[in-house]
Amino acid sequence: MKPVPHVPYTALPDLTDEERVARARAFHEQISTRRTCRMFSDAPVPREVIEEAILAAGTAPSGANHQPWHFAVVSTPELRHRIRLAAEEEERAFYAGKAGQEWLDALAPLGTDEDKPYLDIAPWHIVVFGQRRGGIEPGESKTNYYVTESVGIACGFLLGALHAAGLATLTHTPSPMGFLRELCRRPDGEKPLMVIVAGLPAPDAVVPLHALRKKTLKQISSWL
Repeated sequence: MKPVPHVPYTALPDLTDEERVARARAFHEQISTRRTCRMFSDAPVPREVIEEAILAAGTAPSGANHQPWHFAVVSTPELRHRIRLAAEEEERAFYAGKAGQEWLDALAPLGTDEDKPYLDIAPWHIVVFGQRRGGIEPGESKTNYYVTESVGIACGFLLGALHAAGLATLTHTPSPMGFLRELCRRPDGEKPLMVIVAGLPAPDAVVPLHALRKKTLKQISSWL
C-alpha cells in the first residue's frame, strides 16, 4: 500500500468456523423475513430509529470514500401527501401503457397499481439522492465515482438496519422522479434514486404470495 495514514483494521470477534457459519445462517434467517409492505400503520416511530438506520447506511463503502448520498427524511403529513399526489400522477401514466405490456405482465402477480395510500399513512419517507459531485469534506465539489453502485449498497444497509429495528419497509421508484428533487429542495446535481417508506405494518397487513418466491443458491451463484 502507498504511504498514507492508516489505523489498525477493526477488531473482529475470534470465532470458530462453526460459529461463523451459525452467524451467517442467523443473519440469513433474520433478513429473509423482510417483506415489501404496502399496508402500513400510522403509529409513530421515534426519529432516533431513523437516524441510527441512516448512520448505518452511511458506513457503506463508496467510490474514493466520497459517500455520494443524501437522505432527505420526510415526516410531515403535508409533504408526504404532496409526494403521494405527484407519485400517483406518474404511476397512472405508467400503468396506462407507458411501462409496456411485458413489464405490466411481470408486475401482475404482485397486484400493484397506481394507488399508493401508504405514502400518506406510513410515518417516514426516506428519499435517497445520489450526488454527482461532492467529496468527503463540507463544501467540496469533486467528481464522485460509482455513484449508483455506492448509493445502492448504502440503501441495502439502510433496509437491513430498518428491518433489524422491527420496521416494515417499501422501496418506491416512480419514473420519472424529478419531482422529488423539487419537493425535497435538493440541488440540480443530485439525482433522486428511490423512496424508502418505513413504519410499522398495519395489523391486517398481507403480502402477495408471489413475493415469497426467492431463487435458490444454485440459481444465484456459481462456484469456480
